[in-house]
Amino acid sequence: MNNLNTEKIVIAMSGGVDSSVAAALLKQRGREVVGISLQLWNYSTDSSERFGTCCSLDDLGDARRVADRVGIPFYILNMEKEFEEEVVDYFVSEYLNARTPIPCTLCNQRLKFNHLINRVEEFGYQRVATGHYAMITQDNATGRFAVKRGVDRSRDQSYFLFNLSQEQLSRLEFPLGATDKKEVRDIARELGFKVAEKPESREICFVPDNDYASFIERRVSKENFCEGNIVNNDGEILGRHRGYPAFTIGQRKGLNIGGLKEPHYVTSIDSCKNEVTVGPQKDLYRSQFFVDKVNWYLPKKESFESQVQIRYRHNGSTAIVTPLPGERARVEFSEPQLSITPGQSAVFYVDDFIVGGGWIE
Repeated sequence: MNNLNTEKIVIAMSGGVDSSVAAALLKQRGREVVGISLQLWNYSTDSSERFGTCCSLDDLGDARRVADRVGIPFYILNMEKEFEEEVVDYFVSEYLNARTPIPCTLCNQRLKFNHLINRVEEFGYQRVATGHYAMITQDNATGRFAVKRGVDRSRDQSYFLFNLSQEQLSRLEFPLGATDKKEVRDIARELGFKVAEKPESREICFVPDNDYASFIERRVSKENFCEGNIVNNDGEILGRHRGYPAFTIGQRKGLNIGGLKEPHYVTSIDSCKNEVTVGPQKDLYRSQFFVDKVNWYLPKKESFESQVQIRYRHNGSTAIVTPLPGERARVEFSEPQLSITPGQSAVFYVDDFIVGGGWIE
């Protein structure tokens, strides 16, 4: 590998504090840096002026001002078409298939780390950095790259980075991987960045007010989003729902069913019957499930013990992972876990390194 300190690099700038500080750190280290923001959404087609903190016009302005202060060139790449086709359409189709998607993971893989890498080559740049809290390592024996959890476990974003290719990993850098959030904000204050106190987005960037159900409803036919039955495990009708894509496994809000002895949650969704099944919380616990489209950073042929994380806010739990033919794997937790949800990612960690990961079936 070439000397990284002499290589030119593009920093993907969202307008938030993390990518802003990452840009400044790269510049301080003597790198030749260019800042690039991605325009992902056509704001004229939506009544909301602002979505999350990685898509809005305000955020693009924040990114430009930081780039000026750091003293690096800045460009905006329009990727609205790619975002619509590869992230938004996927998001909607997954809900129509009774699955709960993670658009951030796909956005990372296909836009930030695929299209962006290809586009920056036009500028003569071979490497791309982001403000993710994660680290990239390389195995000395095999030469393979892997992702490791960031030092700040409360901000660790490695979960969203399980499905990158070896080529992508070889071209990426995460300058904040060994830094915690408090230090990042302190650096931003010292540098006089106005984004130092900017709050983080907790929502899907292209869904106003986090109302994903209404977003989907506007984009599909009435046949695909219509009223249906809410039933219990015995098939008894307990109520009616507005449309099954409005629900996800473990959801309680919006069921509008009463007269039950204990709280009920969504336990399964049948898109063919337009039916949502609910039950008490104990029905949400499972020990075994299967994963498809597994991407291996450190390939395994035999069963192995791993800390498996099944959603972003899940701390991970001990499980035996068994590789299967056809890019699949079986996961069996030592203790049952709550709300194992189809469409979410299951990421396999060993000593904080991602061994592999895939999509929950």
